[in-house]
Amino acid sequence: MSLEKRDTSPPKVLLIDDEVAIQRFLRSVLDVEGFALQVANTGAAALSAAALFKPDLVLLDLGLPDMDGVEVLNRLREWSAVPVIVLSVREREDDKVSLLDAGADDYLSKPFGMAELLARIRVALRRVVQAAEPVFRSGDLEVDLACRRVTLRGAEVSLTPTEYDLLRLLINHAGKVITHNQILKQLWGVAYVDQPQVLRVNISNLRHKIENDASRPRYIITEPGVGYQLRIVD
Repeated sequence: MSLEKRDTSPPKVLLIDDEVAIQRFLRSVLDVEGFALQVANTGAAALSAAALFKPDLVLLDLGLPDMDGVEVLNRLREWSAVPVIVLSVREREDDKVSLLDAGADDYLSKPFGMAELLARIRVALRRVVQAAEPVFRSGDLEVDLACRRVTLRGAEVSLTPTEYDLLRLLINHAGKVITHNQILKQLWGVAYVDQPQVLRVNISNLRHKIENDASRPRYIITEPGVGYQLRIVD
């Protein structure tokens, strides 16, 4: 789907959940919010719907009758990069880490507030549009990816090559939590997955350069025990 079509057509959401009450509730809210909703009750039906419906975003429950939602996510990621927000009662940190490592874009624990879900949907959809743009903007932060130029409130910011690579990785996944292991593997290699202090030091250095107050970050947000995300702000 082209960006032009996205701008003029209702965003398409695929809900993968077998609970009828959840289906009815989300349909009533998402219809009012201007989304086109398709529902799948099983993992097999979800994979077929993802191929035919071509959603802009997927809401995925993990407790499906025919297969675990993690398997659905793994199979979906074999051919699609569509944003996936997991909806689940599982709240353990290791569950969240494994899902994000498998390719989920976000994770929301049940029960959840509709306002929070809608906010996360908007962020996920904005991230797709941002990824297609050569210049990333979030609040007072602007990054020209083609020129490798970073500015804050119009003033150029000097970053080391490692700091820039870290920022670019966060931008490529803006609005999405990236796990510690994902970042360490991509920037430093598998030998560094057991050295989280390397990442912490570079995150701290980067925050001191692009945040107004590094102790209260606006852009680089910590997800305790899981990883980091670059927040998209107006």
